[in-house]
Parts: sequence; C-alpha cells; structure tokens
Amino acid sequence: MDASFTTEQDEIRRTLRELLHKRCGPEELRAAVDQPAGHDPALWTALAEQLGLPGLALPETYGGVGCSVTELALAAEETGRALAPSPLLATTVLSAPLLLALGTEAQRAELLPRLAAGSLTAALGVPGAALATALGLTGDNGGGNGDGWAGGGRAGGVQARRTEDGGWRLYGQVDQVLDGHSAQLLIVAAHAGGFARSRTLLFLVPGDSARLVRTRLTALDATRPQARLQLRDVDAELLGDEGGDVLGTLTRVGDHTAAVLACEAVGVADRVLERTVEYVGQREQFGRAIGSFQAVKHRLADVYVQIQAARSAAYYAAWAVRSAGTAAMGRVSSAGPLGLVAQFPAPLRGAAGPQPTSSEPLKVGGLALAQALEALRGAAAEGIQMHGGIGFTWEHEAHLYFKRAAGDELLFGPVHRLRAHAADAARLFAGGEVTV
Repeated sequence: MDASFTTEQDEIRRTLRELLHKRCGPEELRAAVDQPAGHDPALWTALAEQLGLPGLALPETYGGVGCSVTELALAAEETGRALAPSPLLATTVLSAPLLLALGTEAQRAELLPRLAAGSLTAALGVPGAALATALGLTGDNGGGNGDGWAGGGRAGGVQARRTEDGGWRLYGQVDQVLDGHSAQLLIVAAHAGGFARSRTLLFLVPGDSARLVRTRLTALDATRPQARLQLRDVDAELLGDEGGDVLGTLTRVGDHTAAVLACEAVGVADRVLERTVEYVGQREQFGRAIGSFQAVKHRLADVYVQIQAARSAAYYAAWAVRSAGTAAMGRVSSAGPLGLVAQFPAPLRGAAGPQPTSSEPLKVGGLALAQALEALRGAAAEGIQMHGGIGFTWEHEAHLYFKRAAGDELLFGPVHRLRAHAADAARLFAGGEVTV
C-alpha cells in the first residue's frame, strides 16, 4: 500500500501553512471577520497570486493549476487549521465546479479564468436552509415533482419566469448564502415551469444587479459569513441550457464539497487538539501540570483516535471523488490484496474499502463529513473544558473552533442525517428506508 503524498502535495501543504501562519494569526483573524467582506481581501489576493489557490482544481485551459479535488481538499485542511476566513468554499468549492460542469463554452471562457485568478468571487444561493439537501448530502435533491427545496411551484423559494425578449427574471428570497453579501457573482437556484412542468434551473446574477437586496446576517460562526438575498424581478442569465442535468450536477458537487469540508474539519480539529495539549502541559493544579493526570490523558487520547479516524475517512473521500471520474472510463484494476485501483494517481492509492465502478461512482463524501464533524465537535468541546475558565471567554480562540463545529453541522448536517442518507442511498437496510 502506498498512502503517501506526492512531492507537489507536500509542497502545497507546507507553503500554505507557512503563509497562513504569517498572515492569519488570532489577531488577524478577528480583524478579518470584522471587515465588510467578512475576510481579508489582501490575504485572498496573496493566496491567489502566490499559490493559485482559487484555481487549484480548475483546468489549465481556463487559467487554473490543473490539480484535482484531492489537492484542493489538502489545501482546505490547512485553511481549516487557521480558521482562515476566505471565499474559498463559496467560490472555489461550490461555484466553480457548477460553472465548469453546466456552463456554456462562452460562460466558462468568460468567468472561469477570473475565478482562477481570484479577481472574481462567486456564491451559490439555494432557497431556505436547504443547502445540504440541494447538494444531496442529507436527502434526495430531486424532491419528487417540484424539487421542494427550490420552491416546488408554490409560494416560497425563488421563481423564474421568461421575459418577452427571451431572458429570465427571478423573484424570491434566498437565506444563508455563504459570502453572499460580498460575492461579485451569484449562482441562484430557482424553480421554473410552474407545477405541471416543474424543474430546477441555475441562474447567473451579478452582485450589483438592480432590484437585488443583499443583507449580511449575524452568523453563529463569524468565519463563515452568510447573507440574505432578496430578488425582486432581477434580470438573470441561465447557466448552461434548460436541458442540463442540474440536480445530478449538484449531487456530484455535493460529494466533492463534503470531501473538502471533511478535510477542512480535520484540520480544525487537529489544531484544537494541538492547542489543548500545549495548554494542559502548562496549566498546573496541586503542584503539577494537569496534562500529567491520567484522566486528562485518557480524554485527549480519545480525541486523538477520533481525529485520526476522521482523517483517514476524509483522505479516502478526497481520493474517491477524484478516482470516480477515472473509473468511469473503465480504468479499474484489482491489483493488490485489497483490490486496489492501481492506475489512479492519487495520494491514497491503496486505501481500503469499496471501489468505484463505472455504473455507480463511489460517493463517500457525506460519510467522511459526518465522521469529521463528529470528531471536530468532540475536540472543540474537550478543548473548552480543558482550558477551564479561560476557554469560555470571548478573548480566547477556543470558542471560535467550537462555533465552527456547530455552524458546519447546522449548514451541512446534522451528523445523523448525513449518515442516514448515505445508508439509505447505499440500501444498507433491505426492505425499507432509514428513519431518523
């Protein structure tokens, strides 16, 4: 088995960690979240110019670096360690793959190079609090006749209607849009066709459009700024064409997003554990460091085991989403004692577990995300407990990690629904659906 990283992947991790250590310390982090954009634009520019981070997983044809989701997930692990607020998730992980998969050639040629350069930021808006459902993480985003999460042909959500000149206009409201208050381009999911011919389409809306009202919300996790969008007959451009597989694409992007988020959560949890171990080695009670107490050691050992298990799941998910595309071309090999996919140029070649097939690509992002969020929640909670009274104060960073854990579970979970949907999709329980 070869589970090592390539030289290029190690370099991405090292360079990004060094940059974030210099530019995104605790003081810089607090200052960044208070800025109008919710992040430090200068840091985002540095990440784009020095590392090419926004275009890391985009093809070189469109100005990207030409790497895969695997490298993007490893980069997210480092940004997670620093809790770095940036448009990376909204722009690079959510929006760019949708443009690449569904956009016309003209749309891709116009927008993707700007996204790759970091000069254009984007955000995905889906109605209500349905991001996890829209991405197919906690439920089927088909939703029967009407795609309920997108409006369902009834009141609510965002409705799209054609204009006399053949264009489109959107009317409705979208909540909890990550970086929606500052993104220069919005990708909005809207319901079209009425109830009889119900379908969900994606539309491009410039951030400075007339009759578009954007309001930054007070979010639990300030490092993930959110906004409410009010669209009052806003002119919009259809992303791709009406025959595009919007729901299928959202599901695939959801699996990729879950793998990236899982690696990010592992980075956050790992940093919490490091900070906690450092602190219990310094804090003294009864004349000795509390880290020497057996009960403290056992609790931190449990956290360590959880994080390592989550890291294995996250890395495997990052490998699997990259490998599924190769498997679809029939390049599956059963070489090795575990039936490994030898041809895949992934860092986790040799990982155990079920392999993707050409008929049904492996989707494990949701399961990995559940494992990582659970580990992060445990690590953050123990971190606050081990820090004692100071861990509850606003001045200490411990609460920021705990809020990231809670906020991500609210946005992309909860954990039990991630697992239940994955089990239901895999038909692990014959003869019925999984109830939660």
